[in-house]
Amino acid sequence: MTAPAFDPVTIGVVSISDRASSGGYEDKGLPALKEWLGKALKNPVTYEARLIPDEQATISQTLTELVDQAGCCLVLTTGGTGPAARDVTPEATLAVADKEMPGFGEQMRQISLNFVPTAILSRQVAVIRKQSLIINLPGQPKSIAETLEGLRDAEGQPKVAGIFAAVPYCIDLIGGPYLETHDAVCKAFRPKNAVRALRG
Repeated sequence: MTAPAFDPVTIGVVSISDRASSGGYEDKGLPALKEWLGKALKNPVTYEARLIPDEQATISQTLTELVDQAGCCLVLTTGGTGPAARDVTPEATLAVADKEMPGFGEQMRQISLNFVPTAILSRQVAVIRKQSLIINLPGQPKSIAETLEGLRDAEGQPKVAGIFAAVPYCIDLIGGPYLETHDAVCKAFRPKNAVRALRG
């Protein structure tokens, strides 16, 4: 019996920062996104990575390009989701949306509230554009992993579900590729009738 073939996927990762994009300091968002996705996904992944400033038009243009031209089924952004004047990632994301998916932002804030009361200042959104899911993540690498993966208790058992558990099925529903995860990192949830049989 041969091993099942996993669908190849193209994922956009976007770090949004004035200082990092101008060379003011080393960007940590893109490495954090790639590292986590590399651990979580069984699929072969092609990354479309972008490091851009906090400019609303540039962010919207980048998201549009990643979905419409690069064919990304998933786009993850990091940075620019707070209340400061230059934090415009949510506005830029909503501007290119066909549908908003508010549950993702609600769950991200719920996870972060386990650590800091200022989590309520975060404005992350998630949207559908065509056959792609776009999600705004927090700016810190530790927070990126926590929101994607969820929280575990002292015994290592899942305590609060991370948002990525819902991502594969969402992409199924909008006509994208079949994402498969390593359960030890993040167990994707699908209804039984949506689980693909092992091939081989």
